[in-house]
Amino acid sequence: MSKIIPFKAVRPTPDKVALVTCRNYDDYSPAELAAWLNFNPYSFLHVINPAYIHAQKITLDKRFKGVAHKYQDFKNEGIFIEDDKPVFFLYQIQNKTQSFTGIIAGTSVEDYKNNVIKKHEDTLQYRVELFKDYLHQTGFNTEPVLITYPDHSDVNNWIGEKKKSQPIYNYSTTNKEQHTVWKIDSNEEIKWLQNQFAAIPELYIADGHHRSASAELLYDQDQHLGNENLNYFMSFLIAESNVKIYEYNRIIRDLNGHSKDDFILKLSEHFIIKSKEQELWKPQSKFEFGMYLDGSFYALFYKVNDNDNSKSQNSILANLDAQILYDKVLQPLLGIEDLRNDERIEYIPGKQSILTIKELVDEGEFEVGFMLYPSDISEIKALADNNLIMPPKSTYIEPKFRSGLVVYEL
Repeated sequence: MSKIIPFKAVRPTPDKVALVTCRNYDDYSPAELAAWLNFNPYSFLHVINPAYIHAQKITLDKRFKGVAHKYQDFKNEGIFIEDDKPVFFLYQIQNKTQSFTGIIAGTSVEDYKNNVIKKHEDTLQYRVELFKDYLHQTGFNTEPVLITYPDHSDVNNWIGEKKKSQPIYNYSTTNKEQHTVWKIDSNEEIKWLQNQFAAIPELYIADGHHRSASAELLYDQDQHLGNENLNYFMSFLIAESNVKIYEYNRIIRDLNGHSKDDFILKLSEHFIIKSKEQELWKPQSKFEFGMYLDGSFYALFYKVNDNDNSKSQNSILANLDAQILYDKVLQPLLGIEDLRNDERIEYIPGKQSILTIKELVDEGEFEVGFMLYPSDISEIKALADNNLIMPPKSTYIEPKFRSGLVVYEL
C-alpha cells in the first residue's frame, strides 16, 4: 500500500516560469552557468548558487544560508507564489523523441523505511549527510525523487482526460523541450488518486536515491519536532513503461600494464571478440559489449555459462551487464576495484554519441572505452525486490525534472 499526499507548493508565476526554471546545476558548464547568472536575473540558478563568483571561498554553512536568503528574496519579489491549499500536479515533458508524463506528489518516508518504496542503488553517506544539511538549513527542496509505478489503465485514462483541460504552465526551454503542468486541486480527484496508489503494493526509485536517503535522515533527526512536512518527500511518479533508461559507458585511462594483444587475449577467455574496425558499433542486446581500442571498434559477446544463468538471487546481479564488465574485465584485468573513486575510470551517459568515446580515446587521455547495452526496468525491479545493489553508474534515467518548477517547503 503506497501513500501519496498533496502539498502546498511554492512555484513561479506563470509569466516568469520559463525564465525561472533551469536544468540540474551540475549539467551546466562554467561558461553556461556564468551566462545564465549574468543575463537572466530570474533564473533559479541564482537561488541554488547565490555566491557563484566566490563559491570556493565561502563555507558550506554560509552557502546554504545564502540559498535560503536568496529563495526568500524570490518570494518577497513575487517571482514565486504559494498555492492556497494542498494539491497534486500532472507534469509532461516533451522533447524531440519522447514524451514523459507523471504526477508530482509527496511520498511517505515511512514507506521508504519499510521498503514499500524500493531502491536499487547504494548511497554515499557523506552525500546523504550533505544534502540533509542542505535541506535542514535552506528549508526547501525542488528536486523530486523519480519514482516508477506499474502501468495502471485507470490512472493512464485519467491522465489522458486531464491533459484536455487548461494547464497552469505551458512553455518551452532553450534545450527545445516543452513543459506542461496541470494543477489537481479538486478534493474528489485528490482522493481518487490517493486510492489508486493505495492499491499499489510497491513503488520503485528510478533516480534520486541520495535525496530520499537524506529525507529519511532529516525525518529521523527532527522527528520530535512534530513537523508534518518532514514525514514526506517530493516525488515525480511516473509509469514504469514511460521512463527511458540509458546505459553509462566506461572509459579507462590505461590497460594496467597489458599490451593491446595481451589484453585482447585475456578478454577472449570470457568473450567472443569480433573486430568491427571503423564501424561505430553499439551492443544490440544483453550480454553484448562494445569496445574501442587503438583506433578500432570491437564487438564482445559474453560466453554465458549455465552457472551464470542459474535462478539464484546472486545470478540477478551477476547477470547484469555492468556487473559482468566489472567482474570479468575492470577488476581482474584493469585493476579497478572502486568504481566510484578510482580516477582511472570515467563515465559517459549512453545518450551521448559513441563518437565522444572515440574522440576521448583518440586524443590519448584514455586508452580504452566500453559500451554497454542499457538495463531494462525488469532488471532494476528484480534487484530492488531482492535487496541487491547495482554497480555505480549503471543507469542514466530520464525524464529529468526542472529545478525551480515546484518547491516543497520543509
